Amino acid sequence: MTQMPRQRSARARAVLAGIALLITAGFIALGIWQLERRAWKHALIAAVESRVHAAPVNAPRGAVTAERDAYRRVRATGRFLHDRETLVQAVTDRGGGFWVVTPLQTRNFTVLVNRGFVPSRAARPGTADEASITGLLRLTEPGGGFLRSNDPAADRWYSRDVAAIAAAKRLHNVAPYFIDADATHNAARQPIGGLTVVRFNDHHLIYAITWFSLAGMSLWGAWKLLRTRTIR
Repeated sequence: MTQMPRQRSARARAVLAGIALLITAGFIALGIWQLERRAWKHALIAAVESRVHAAPVNAPRGAVTAERDAYRRVRATGRFLHDRETLVQAVTDRGGGFWVVTPLQTRNFTVLVNRGFVPSRAARPGTADEASITGLLRLTEPGGGFLRSNDPAADRWYSRDVAAIAAAKRLHNVAPYFIDADATHNAARQPIGGLTVVRFNDHHLIYAITWFSLAGMSLWGAWKLLRTRTIR
């Protein structure tokens, strides 16, 4: 009478052990993926570090990619279109305020330049003189930020969304990125440039250890199920 329940119990344990082994395999795969992501992130950080400290190159006119161009030092010469300036909400080491994003009209195209930080919306005198700027190439920031969406109609901006700003300011032939200007252009006055923070989160090793730990726990559970004996 007890043989059939024992057989069912053994089958149930085998099924549960099989599920635990499948879960173990999944956790191991996730851990390996995190290690691969960590290697990719370290390669990206090394590439960005080399770009940040390299000699500046001419600002590109065409498409850019994160892998190839993010944080590349570039230079551009042209005239600032101060009447089409955009203030983008910012939080920096100097407190809250705004990024001053001004179109720079070069000979061949227009590029948005984040000239730096200001603490308020106070008016700043502009000049029509030709200007040469150097800085870091930054990818567009579409949508918004600070958990709020950009509102072009009200001229409220929470991210440096190149396409949206270009459309709102009626700009044409605009490069698909913006430039974070360094501190040399406005060394003695606002806006304050050179405040770009180059930082990448790197928690992949912690995540990998977590997944491998869970895999070990699942494997231990499968082992316990398989070695359990039915009490007679």
